[in-house]
Amino acid sequence: MVRDTHIQTPWGVSAYGAASVKAAPDLVRVRLVVERIEPSPKEAFEAGQANVAGLRSVLRRHDIADAAVSASRLRLSSAWEGYGKEREFLGYKCEASFTIESGNLDGFQQLLIDVVDAGVNRVDEVDFDVRAKGELRAQARRAAVQAARAKALLYAEAAGVQLGAVLHIQDVDPESLGNERYRGHGTGGATAEEDLAPGHVVVSAAVVLGFALAAQ
Repeated sequence: MVRDTHIQTPWGVSAYGAASVKAAPDLVRVRLVVERIEPSPKEAFEAGQANVAGLRSVLRRHDIADAAVSASRLRLSSAWEGYGKEREFLGYKCEASFTIESGNLDGFQQLLIDVVDAGVNRVDEVDFDVRAKGELRAQARRAAVQAARAKALLYAEAAGVQLGAVLHIQDVDPESLGNERYRGHGTGGATAEEDLAPGHVVVSAAVVLGFALAAQ
């Protein structure tokens, strides 16, 4: 059986372009959690508040402003261990989470050591970032447009036609659900290496451009 491969609505050339820009991080975000389990709610709250106060003291010693700290309210829940008949009541757990931003990457290791010593139980997430991400995204988008145009010019040249005006511009996130068809069709694999570059933040962009065909 021969499948019909005719283009239903021929109108021009459509090309996908992708690009990535990498930069050294100048910002780190870390999510910390303080947990304390005590026999009574009152004792749990008191222990949690003491640890929160100790954590904030450490952050001030590291010159981290209060505006760079996002904290949850203290939460109280029952703490259990085991399952079924073996389930044992441990007490009441008081928990608070913090998200901290710091531009001192050189002192970040010591910061983690000090906050753990101050009573932090969990370090849930560490994320390196750049403050100028908007500017880097704009650079990546410009480069993605250039890549799409170069690809369309190549197709037009190979087909013996002239490329016309841009008729359609579509921003694409290749990692989002529904855009799987675009993955692997970017800049010839160059971005894959950048995505794994250690010590760098990679900002990517992608676009689909639609071009008319100019009259011969």
